[in-house]
Amino acid sequence: MNEIYYIPANFTDAGRVMGLFELRNLVEAALLTLPVLYLCLALLPLPLTPKIIVTMVIVVPLGGFGLLGISDDSLTRWLACWWRWRKGRRLICYRGEAGK
Repeated sequence: MNEIYYIPANFTDAGRVMGLFELRNLVEAALLTLPVLYLCLALLPLPLTPKIIVTMVIVVPLGGFGLLGISDDSLTRWLACWWRWRKGRRLICYRGEAGK
């Protein structure tokens, strides 16, 4: 007898935080934002409310960038691919004459 298996709509959510972000991206976002958060809170010479506003204006977009990544890849994965491409690229020199 053939059995029918139904695949739930959220089967791709496994290993993701809140069903949206990969754990790797979450760690990268935390590693990006925590030092910036500390530096802003420790070094900005402002009262508390403006300090929090300036810090959030800087940290929230940076964290979002870390969570989303680039081209659906994490930042470190994208950076590794870019670095391999950069090291392996070749220059094409045109000498002004067509091949005959």
